[in-house]
Amino acid sequence: MSKTRASGRTVGGLRSLSLQAPAVTLLLLWMLVPLGMTVWFSLQRYNLLMPEMVGFAGLENYEFLFTDPALWRAMGNTLVLVGSVLTITVVGGVLLAVLFQQEFPGRGIARVLAISPFFVMPTVSALVWKNMMMHPSNGVLAWLAGVFGLPAVDWFSALPMTSIIIIVAWQWLPFALLILLTAMQSLDEDQVEAARMDGAGPIAVFFYITLPHLKRAISVVIMIQMIFLLTIFAEIYVTTSGGPGLATTNLAFLIYMQALLDFDVGLASAGGVVAIILANIVAIFLVRLVARNLES
Repeated sequence: MSKTRASGRTVGGLRSLSLQAPAVTLLLLWMLVPLGMTVWFSLQRYNLLMPEMVGFAGLENYEFLFTDPALWRAMGNTLVLVGSVLTITVVGGVLLAVLFQQEFPGRGIARVLAISPFFVMPTVSALVWKNMMMHPSNGVLAWLAGVFGLPAVDWFSALPMTSIIIIVAWQWLPFALLILLTAMQSLDEDQVEAARMDGAGPIAVFFYITLPHLKRAISVVIMIQMIFLLTIFAEIYVTTSGGPGLATTNLAFLIYMQALLDFDVGLASAGGVVAIILANIVAIFLVRLVARNLES
């Protein structure tokens, strides 16, 4: 009897493995083949403008990349961009979530309008901000500056990184609001009411009840947004093209310049490997942060 049960479990296990194998194999190929090709090309001399210069380069591409000041400038810009956008979206998302949790006329319409920028394509968003909002002659911000008697600002020349941060934060603030507003729905109103009856004011309720309740949701927002913010490209390409100079060149745009402007596939692949390592380090740190918050 026990042998029959054991054989039944074995057959059932093999059947489940056979059903899972195609999907798992496809997923592994989908991930491992591009990764393997990227690592392989990063070890090769492969420049499309000089087809005669081919062969195994070893770590030459990495050596050139790490001695290039552009890499460190791009990594610094990436950290500034990610950190600034995360700060704006998390702080703004928490405040807006608290605001939209209150009852007021037209709250449903206001919520929809506040979340809608997240569904605008990055390229369209960048074009709107470039030509309609931040244009030094015809933009809305230039008109507002003229109303108050102030000179118009050429945002993408005078404040290029600030401009990119504003555009990206405008896109990702609705995402943070959506996650945090959803978390606010599970806040125990009885606990809040009890705190108010004990004499706690709005500020005390926010810092001692609302903010601790949103701790897990904030961790999720930071984890998801950081992974996507490391690869910001369209907003930079449409507005500043990485300039002036390298002022707004992040790691993703640097790889683009090496691959599709300099046509150096080997060097661009080395940059891609560096980006993959950086993204995995960040992902491991964030997963541990979220797991720690869930355990607590």
